[in-house]
Amino acid sequence: MRILFALAIAATTSLVPAHAQEALPAGLSLELNAVQPADAGCRLTFLAVNGFEDTLERASVETALFDSDGAIERIVTLDFKALSPGKTKVLQFELAGLDCTNLSRVLINDITACDGEGLAADSCMQGLATHSRTNIDLGV
Repeated sequence: MRILFALAIAATTSLVPAHAQEALPAGLSLELNAVQPADAGCRLTFLAVNGFEDTLERASVETALFDSDGAIERIVTLDFKALSPGKTKVLQFELAGLDCTNLSRVLINDITACDGEGLAADSCMQGLATHSRTNIDLGV
């Protein structure tokens, strides 16, 4: 009887999810977190996470912004500056003259700066993970 009870306890507890810390992606992770109208245009809020083992001294991302018809509205480089390893950083970019309601997609066209000790020039693009919490697509 004790063996059956012990097996029942073991089976039940094995169904409980482990509360281990999620592993960071090995590279640069960008999330489009919010898009809001601003005084002169549109404010894009990003979360950036450096999943590399060392500090990214500078990360800059060339983006192409598409309107609701699929046409390129503009190309702009966003400078995420220095990113500490494992730390989430919130950055906001105000883009003058951009209509938030007409924005449908943000394409990561290129990584123009990926500077850090031991990083190859293409390290940020190779390990790039993207996500959007908005109705606007973010990707490569």
